[in-house]
Amino acid sequence: MKNQQDIMVSLKSLVSLSSRSAAVALLVLVVSVAVQTHTTNAQSCPTELTSLNVCAPFVVPGAAVANPSIDCCNALQSVHHDCLCSTLRIASRLPSQCNLPPLTCA
Repeated sequence: MKNQQDIMVSLKSLVSLSSRSAAVALLVLVVSVAVQTHTTNAQSCPTELTSLNVCAPFVVPGAAVANPSIDCCNALQSVHHDCLCSTLRIASRLPSQCNLPPLTCA
C-alpha cells in the first residue's frame, strides 16, 4: 500500500507540470490500477507495467518521437498478454467509474 501512496503522490505532482507530464502520470495511474488487479500474474504484472515507463516519450500525444525505442520494444515484449489486456480494460473503464462520458477514439 505504501508504494501505491507514493505513486499517487507522484501522480499529483506530475499532473501539474504539463500535458506531457500528464500523459506520463496517466501511465503511472494505469500501473497503480494494475497493482490492484488480481490475475494469474498478479505479482509480476505491476513490475512488468512499470518497465513500460521507457515508452512514455513515444505514447505522449504530440511527442517528437515517431518510433518506439529498442528499450520500449523490449519492455513491451516482456509484459504478459493477460497483464497488458487487463490493464487496458481497466483503463477503458475509468471514465464511467468517474461519472464521465465514455471515450470514443478515432
